[in-house]
Amino acid sequence: MSNSDIPMRSKDQDEAEEAFLPPPVQNKPVEKEHPVSLIATVVAFYFIISLSVVFLNKIIMSGSTKFPFALFVTWYQLVVALIILIIWSEVGKRNKLFSIIPPYEYDNTIAKKVAPLTAVYVGMLVLNNLCLKYVQITFYQVARSLSINFTILFTYLILGKKTSTPALFACAIVFFGFAIGSYGEINFSWAGVVYGVGSSAFVALYGIYVQKTLGVVDNNHWKLLHYNTTTAIIYLSVLVLISGEITEIVETSEAIYDIGFWILMTVTGITGFAINIAMFLQVRYTSALTNTISGTAKSCVQTILAVMIFQNEISGLNLLGILLALFGSGYYSWVRYKERFTK
Repeated sequence: MSNSDIPMRSKDQDEAEEAFLPPPVQNKPVEKEHPVSLIATVVAFYFIISLSVVFLNKIIMSGSTKFPFALFVTWYQLVVALIILIIWSEVGKRNKLFSIIPPYEYDNTIAKKVAPLTAVYVGMLVLNNLCLKYVQITFYQVARSLSINFTILFTYLILGKKTSTPALFACAIVFFGFAIGSYGEINFSWAGVVYGVGSSAFVALYGIYVQKTLGVVDNNHWKLLHYNTTTAIIYLSVLVLISGEITEIVETSEAIYDIGFWILMTVTGITGFAINIAMFLQVRYTSALTNTISGTAKSCVQTILAVMIFQNEISGLNLLGILLALFGSGYYSWVRYKERFTK
Protein backbone atom coordinates (compact mmCIF):
# COMPACT_ATOMS: atom_id res chain seq x y z
CA MET A 1 0.00 0.00 0.00
CA SER A 2 1.81 7.43 -1.93
CA ASN A 3 -2.02 14.57 -1.98
CA SER A 4 -1.11 17.69 -0.62
CA ASP A 5 -4.71 18.87 -0.83
CA ILE A 6 -5.64 16.20 1.71
CA PRO A 7 -4.73 16.74 5.37
CA MET A 8 -4.64 13.04 6.15
CA ARG A 9 -1.89 12.55 3.60
CA SER A 10 1.46 12.99 5.26
CA LYS A 11 3.08 14.10 2.04
CA ASP A 12 2.69 14.66 -1.69
CA GLN A 13 3.43 11.06 -2.44
CA ASP A 14 2.04 8.20 -4.48
CA GLU A 15 -1.72 8.71 -4.68
CA ALA A 16 -2.23 4.97 -4.75
CA GLU A 17 -0.69 4.37 -1.36
CA GLU A 18 -3.13 2.31 0.60
CA ALA A 19 -2.75 1.84 4.29
CA PHE A 20 -5.29 -0.28 6.14
CA LEU A 21 -5.68 2.58 8.58
CA PRO A 22 -5.93 6.20 7.47
CA PRO A 23 -2.51 7.87 7.55
CA PRO A 24 -1.85 10.51 10.17
CA VAL A 25 -2.86 14.07 9.48
CA GLN A 26 -0.05 16.57 9.34
CA ASN A 27 -0.01 20.33 9.14
CA LYS A 28 2.37 22.31 6.95
CA PRO A 29 5.76 20.81 7.77
CA VAL A 30 8.50 22.65 9.57
CA GLU A 31 11.84 21.76 8.05
CA LYS A 32 14.36 20.49 10.63
CA GLU A 33 17.88 19.15 10.38
CA HIS A 34 18.30 15.49 11.29
CA PRO A 35 21.25 13.09 10.89
CA VAL A 36 21.51 11.58 7.41
CA SER A 37 21.61 8.09 8.93
CA LEU A 38 18.28 8.69 10.70
CA ILE A 39 16.66 10.04 7.53
CA ALA A 40 17.94 7.09 5.51
CA THR A 41 16.60 4.63 8.09
CA VAL A 42 13.17 6.26 8.14
CA VAL A 43 12.92 6.32 4.33
CA ALA A 44 14.10 2.70 4.11
CA PHE A 45 11.49 1.67 6.68
CA TYR A 46 8.79 3.40 4.65
CA PHE A 47 9.98 1.66 1.46
CA ILE A 48 10.00 -1.79 3.05
CA ILE A 49 6.59 -1.46 4.70
CA SER A 50 4.89 0.23 1.74
CA LEU A 51 6.18 -2.32 -0.77
CA SER A 52 5.28 -5.19 1.58
CA VAL A 53 1.63 -4.08 1.74
CA VAL A 54 1.28 -4.28 -2.05
CA PHE A 55 3.28 -7.45 -2.67
CA LEU A 56 1.79 -9.42 0.22
CA ASN A 57 -1.75 -8.56 -0.83
CA LYS A 58 -0.94 -9.60 -4.39
CA ILE A 59 0.32 -12.96 -3.13
CA ILE A 60 -2.84 -13.45 -1.09
CA MET A 61 -5.31 -12.38 -3.77
CA SER A 62 -3.87 -14.10 -6.84
CA GLY A 63 -0.43 -15.44 -5.98
CA SER A 64 0.60 -18.75 -4.47
CA THR A 65 -2.21 -18.80 -1.91
CA LYS A 66 -4.96 -18.05 -4.45
CA PHE A 67 -7.42 -16.69 -1.91
CA PRO A 68 -9.56 -14.31 -4.01
CA PHE A 69 -11.98 -13.25 -1.27
CA ALA A 70 -11.42 -9.50 -1.10
CA LEU A 71 -14.05 -8.73 1.53
CA PHE A 72 -12.80 -11.32 4.00
CA VAL A 73 -9.14 -10.45 3.38
CA THR A 74 -9.83 -6.76 4.05
CA TRP A 75 -11.92 -7.57 7.14
CA TYR A 76 -9.29 -9.84 8.68
CA GLN A 77 -6.44 -7.43 8.11
CA LEU A 78 -8.43 -4.59 9.62
CA VAL A 79 -9.11 -6.72 12.70
CA VAL A 80 -5.37 -7.34 13.05
CA ALA A 81 -4.66 -3.63 12.62
CA LEU A 82 -7.29 -2.67 15.22
CA ILE A 83 -5.86 -5.12 17.76
CA ILE A 84 -2.42 -3.56 17.29
CA LEU A 85 -3.91 -0.09 17.57
CA ILE A 86 -5.61 -0.93 20.88
CA ILE A 87 -2.52 -2.64 22.32
CA TRP A 88 -0.31 0.26 21.19
CA SER A 89 -2.62 2.83 22.81
CA GLU A 90 -2.66 0.87 26.08
CA VAL A 91 1.12 0.51 26.14
CA GLY A 92 1.32 4.24 25.46
CA LYS A 93 -0.27 4.90 28.86
CA ARG A 94 2.84 3.49 30.50
CA ASN A 95 5.58 4.16 27.97
CA LYS A 96 6.16 7.56 26.37
CA LEU A 97 7.71 5.95 23.31
CA PHE A 98 4.24 4.68 22.33
CA SER A 99 2.26 7.67 23.56
CA ILE A 100 1.59 9.09 20.08
CA ILE A 101 -1.66 7.08 20.01
CA PRO A 102 -4.27 8.10 22.63
CA PRO A 103 -6.33 5.56 24.63
CA TYR A 104 -8.90 3.73 22.54
CA GLU A 105 -12.39 5.25 22.43
CA TYR A 106 -15.58 4.54 20.51
CA ASP A 107 -18.68 6.70 21.06
CA ASN A 108 -21.76 5.78 19.01
CA THR A 109 -22.73 9.42 18.47
CA ILE A 110 -19.33 10.25 17.01
CA ALA A 111 -19.23 6.99 15.07
CA LYS A 112 -22.45 7.93 13.25
CA LYS A 113 -20.89 11.21 12.14
CA VAL A 114 -17.78 9.41 10.91
CA ALA A 115 -19.84 6.68 9.18
CA PRO A 116 -19.95 8.28 5.67
CA LEU A 117 -16.15 8.54 5.66
CA THR A 118 -15.86 4.93 6.77
CA ALA A 119 -18.14 3.78 3.93
CA VAL A 120 -15.78 5.45 1.46
CA TYR A 121 -12.80 3.93 3.29
CA VAL A 122 -14.22 0.42 2.97
CA GLY A 123 -14.89 0.90 -0.74
CA MET A 124 -11.34 2.14 -1.24
CA LEU A 125 -9.72 -0.84 0.47
CA VAL A 126 -11.93 -3.53 -1.08
CA LEU A 127 -11.59 -2.15 -4.62
CA ASN A 128 -7.84 -1.88 -4.12
CA ASN A 129 -7.58 -5.58 -3.26
CA LEU A 130 -9.87 -6.50 -6.15
CA CYS A 131 -7.63 -4.51 -8.50
CA LEU A 132 -4.59 -6.45 -7.26
CA LYS A 133 -6.51 -9.67 -7.86
CA TYR A 134 -6.95 -9.00 -11.59
CA VAL A 135 -3.86 -7.03 -12.68
CA GLN A 136 -0.12 -7.50 -12.52
CA ILE A 137 1.78 -5.27 -10.13
CA THR A 138 3.57 -3.62 -13.06
CA PHE A 139 0.16 -2.43 -14.32
CA TYR A 140 -1.18 -1.77 -10.82
CA GLN A 141 0.48 1.64 -10.70
CA VAL A 142 -1.17 2.58 -14.00
CA ALA A 143 -4.59 1.23 -13.04
CA ARG A 144 -4.51 3.23 -9.81
CA SER A 145 -2.91 6.39 -11.24
CA LEU A 146 -6.16 8.30 -11.83
CA SER A 147 -6.59 9.10 -8.13
CA ILE A 148 -4.83 12.42 -8.84
CA ASN A 149 -7.35 13.25 -11.57
CA PHE A 150 -10.30 12.31 -9.37
CA THR A 151 -8.88 14.37 -6.51
CA ILE A 152 -8.83 17.49 -8.68
CA LEU A 153 -12.33 16.75 -10.03
CA PHE A 154 -13.93 16.10 -6.62
CA THR A 155 -12.06 18.98 -4.99
CA TYR A 156 -13.71 21.29 -7.52
CA LEU A 157 -17.17 19.67 -7.43
CA ILE A 158 -17.41 19.16 -3.66
CA LEU A 159 -15.14 21.81 -2.14
CA GLY A 160 -15.33 24.37 -4.93
CA LYS A 161 -11.52 24.71 -5.10
CA LYS A 162 -9.75 25.23 -8.42
CA THR A 163 -6.43 23.69 -9.40
CA SER A 164 -3.43 25.43 -10.96
CA THR A 165 -2.56 25.00 -14.64
CA PRO A 166 0.72 23.11 -13.94
CA ALA A 167 -1.16 20.61 -11.75
CA LEU A 168 -3.78 20.13 -14.48
CA PHE A 169 -0.98 19.54 -16.98
CA ALA A 170 0.45 16.86 -14.70
CA CYS A 171 -2.98 15.22 -14.57
CA ALA A 172 -3.14 15.20 -18.37
CA ILE A 173 0.20 13.34 -18.44
CA VAL A 174 -1.12 10.81 -15.91
CA PHE A 175 -4.27 10.26 -17.97
CA PHE A 176 -2.32 9.66 -21.18
CA GLY A 177 -0.09 7.27 -19.27
CA PHE A 178 -3.17 5.42 -18.05
CA ALA A 179 -4.62 5.21 -21.59
CA ILE A 180 -1.37 4.10 -23.24
CA GLY A 181 -0.51 1.68 -20.45
CA SER A 182 -3.96 0.10 -20.61
CA TYR A 183 -3.78 -0.28 -24.39
CA GLY A 184 -0.32 -1.84 -24.21
CA GLU A 185 -0.98 -4.16 -21.26
CA ILE A 186 -0.21 -7.76 -22.28
CA ASN A 187 -2.50 -9.37 -19.68
CA PHE A 188 -5.22 -6.75 -19.93
CA SER A 189 -8.21 -7.17 -17.61
CA TRP A 190 -11.32 -5.00 -17.84
CA ALA A 191 -12.25 -6.04 -14.32
CA GLY A 192 -8.85 -4.94 -13.03
CA VAL A 193 -9.09 -1.59 -14.80
CA VAL A 194 -12.63 -0.96 -13.53
CA TYR A 195 -11.66 -1.84 -9.96
CA GLY A 196 -8.50 0.26 -10.24
CA VAL A 197 -10.39 3.31 -11.52
CA GLY A 198 -13.06 2.77 -8.86
CA SER A 199 -10.43 2.54 -6.14
CA SER A 200 -8.78 5.73 -7.44
CA ALA A 201 -12.12 7.54 -7.20
CA PHE A 202 -12.61 6.33 -3.63
CA VAL A 203 -9.06 7.40 -2.70
CA ALA A 204 -9.92 10.92 -3.88
CA LEU A 205 -13.30 10.94 -2.12
CA TYR A 206 -11.72 9.62 1.06
CA GLY A 207 -9.25 12.48 1.26
CA ILE A 208 -11.97 15.06 0.73
CA TYR A 209 -14.30 13.51 3.31
CA VAL A 210 -11.43 13.45 5.80
CA GLN A 211 -11.32 17.24 5.56
CA LYS A 212 -15.05 17.38 6.29
CA THR A 213 -14.92 14.82 9.12
CA LEU A 214 -11.73 15.40 11.10
CA GLY A 215 -13.30 18.15 13.20
CA VAL A 216 -15.75 15.60 14.64
CA VAL A 217 -12.85 13.97 16.51
CA ASP A 218 -11.26 17.24 17.64
CA ASN A 219 -8.86 17.17 14.68
CA ASN A 220 -7.10 14.20 16.27
CA HIS A 221 -6.00 11.85 13.50
CA TRP A 222 -5.34 8.95 15.88
CA LYS A 223 -8.88 9.17 17.29
CA LEU A 224 -10.12 8.98 13.73
CA LEU A 225 -8.19 5.72 13.41
CA HIS A 226 -10.21 4.31 16.30
CA TYR A 227 -13.58 5.17 14.80
CA ASN A 228 -12.79 4.57 11.16
CA THR A 229 -11.24 1.16 11.68
CA THR A 230 -13.81 -0.14 14.18
CA THR A 231 -16.78 0.93 12.04
CA ALA A 232 -15.12 -0.45 8.91
CA ILE A 233 -14.89 -3.85 10.59
CA ILE A 234 -18.60 -3.69 11.42
CA TYR A 235 -19.48 -2.78 7.81
CA LEU A 236 -17.30 -5.53 6.40
CA SER A 237 -18.68 -8.12 8.81
CA VAL A 238 -22.11 -7.54 7.31
CA LEU A 239 -20.79 -7.53 3.74
CA VAL A 240 -18.84 -10.75 4.24
CA LEU A 241 -21.94 -12.50 5.56
CA ILE A 242 -24.40 -11.34 2.89
CA SER A 243 -21.93 -11.81 0.03
CA GLY A 244 -21.69 -15.53 0.66
CA GLU A 245 -17.90 -15.41 0.93
CA ILE A 246 -17.85 -17.34 4.21
CA THR A 247 -19.75 -20.25 2.68
CA GLU A 248 -17.57 -20.24 -0.41
CA ILE A 249 -14.39 -20.09 1.67
CA VAL A 250 -15.42 -23.07 3.79
CA GLU A 251 -16.51 -25.10 0.76
CA THR A 252 -13.71 -24.34 -1.71
CA SER A 253 -10.61 -22.97 0.00
CA GLU A 254 -7.80 -25.22 1.16
CA ALA A 255 -5.70 -22.25 2.30
CA ILE A 256 -7.69 -21.82 5.52
CA TYR A 257 -6.29 -25.14 6.77
CA ASP A 258 -2.71 -23.93 6.29
CA ILE A 259 -1.11 -22.15 9.26
CA GLY A 260 1.27 -20.45 6.83
CA PHE A 261 -1.66 -18.71 5.16
CA TRP A 262 -2.89 -17.24 8.45
CA ILE A 263 0.62 -16.09 9.28
CA LEU A 264 0.76 -14.35 5.88
CA MET A 265 -2.64 -12.72 6.45
CA THR A 266 -1.59 -11.57 9.91
CA VAL A 267 1.74 -10.18 8.72
CA THR A 268 -0.07 -8.25 5.99
CA GLY A 269 -2.40 -6.77 8.59
CA ILE A 270 0.63 -5.76 10.66
CA THR A 271 2.24 -4.03 7.67
CA GLY A 272 -1.08 -2.31 6.99
CA PHE A 273 -0.88 -0.73 10.41
CA ALA A 274 2.86 -0.12 10.18
CA ILE A 275 2.50 2.02 7.05
CA ASN A 276 0.85 4.66 9.22
CA ILE A 277 3.80 4.66 11.60
CA ALA A 278 6.20 4.83 8.64
CA MET A 279 4.40 7.84 7.18
CA PHE A 280 4.32 9.51 10.59
CA LEU A 281 8.09 9.05 10.96
CA GLN A 282 8.73 10.39 7.45
CA VAL A 283 6.86 13.60 8.22
CA ARG A 284 8.59 13.98 11.58
CA TYR A 285 12.17 13.27 10.55
CA THR A 286 12.43 14.15 6.86
CA SER A 287 11.64 17.19 4.73
CA ALA A 288 8.59 17.64 2.51
CA LEU A 289 10.85 17.39 -0.54
CA THR A 290 12.27 14.08 0.68
CA ASN A 291 8.72 12.82 1.18
CA THR A 292 7.80 13.83 -2.37
CA ILE A 293 10.84 12.15 -3.91
CA SER A 294 10.57 8.97 -1.84
CA GLY A 295 6.93 8.47 -2.82
CA THR A 296 7.75 8.61 -6.53
CA ALA A 297 10.90 6.53 -6.10
CA LYS A 298 8.94 3.88 -4.24
CA SER A 299 6.58 3.52 -7.21
CA CYS A 300 9.54 3.02 -9.54
CA VAL A 301 11.09 0.40 -7.25
CA GLN A 302 7.71 -1.33 -6.97
CA THR A 303 7.51 -1.70 -10.76
CA ILE A 304 11.10 -2.97 -11.05
CA LEU A 305 10.64 -5.51 -8.25
CA ALA A 306 7.41 -6.75 -9.82
CA VAL A 307 9.30 -7.57 -13.01
CA MET A 308 12.06 -9.32 -11.06
CA ILE A 309 9.93 -11.22 -8.53
CA PHE A 310 6.72 -11.99 -10.41
CA GLN A 311 8.32 -12.09 -13.89
CA ASN A 312 5.66 -9.72 -15.20
CA GLU A 313 5.93 -9.14 -18.93
CA ILE A 314 5.92 -5.55 -20.15
CA SER A 315 5.26 -4.42 -23.73
CA GLY A 316 6.74 -1.26 -25.20
CA LEU A 317 3.46 0.63 -24.91
CA ASN A 318 2.90 -0.68 -21.40
CA LEU A 319 6.34 0.56 -20.35
CA LEU A 320 5.66 3.96 -21.92
CA GLY A 321 2.34 4.17 -20.06
CA ILE A 322 3.99 3.25 -16.75
CA LEU A 323 6.71 5.86 -17.24
CA LEU A 324 4.18 8.56 -18.16
CA ALA A 325 2.00 7.74 -15.15
CA LEU A 326 5.04 7.81 -12.84
CA PHE A 327 6.36 11.03 -14.36
CA GLY A 328 2.95 12.69 -14.21
CA SER A 329 2.47 11.64 -10.57
CA GLY A 330 5.95 12.81 -9.64
CA TYR A 331 5.51 16.12 -11.46
CA TYR A 332 2.15 16.67 -9.78
CA SER A 333 3.73 16.05 -6.36
CA TRP A 334 6.50 18.50 -7.19
CA VAL A 335 4.00 21.16 -8.30
CA ARG A 336 1.94 20.75 -5.13
CA TYR A 337 5.11 20.85 -3.04
CA LYS A 338 6.17 24.14 -4.63
CA GLU A 339 2.69 25.59 -4.25
CA ARG A 340 2.58 24.77 -0.54
CA PHE A 341 5.71 26.79 0.15
CA THR A 342 4.83 29.75 -2.06
CA LYS A 343 1.50 30.45 -0.34
